[in-house]
Amino acid sequence: MMPNLFEATNTYWRELDKLEAAYQRHELSLQEVDAKVTELMIALGQERRAAFASFRDGLRHLWQKQQELLLGMSLLGALTYAWVTFNHLS
Repeated sequence: MMPNLFEATNTYWRELDKLEAAYQRHELSLQEVDAKVTELMIALGQERRAAFASFRDGLRHLWQKQQELLLGMSLLGALTYAWVTFNHLS
């Protein structure tokens, strides 16, 4: 399953907002806030790496299964672009 990077980012910001509120109420010290922010950043970084790895694996799988189609479509697109460009110039 593809990691939900958008939801992980929203969770990160909600947790930061909670930390800021607790700090403003003097419930947490600055050192405690720094430690918790470090933990949150590590968790978000892991989620980001998992999302990028999943995306990369999806592209690799698509390439392996549809290599000829992708190459053919790319060639057709390049030839069409060249044809339109050269016909437009003359």
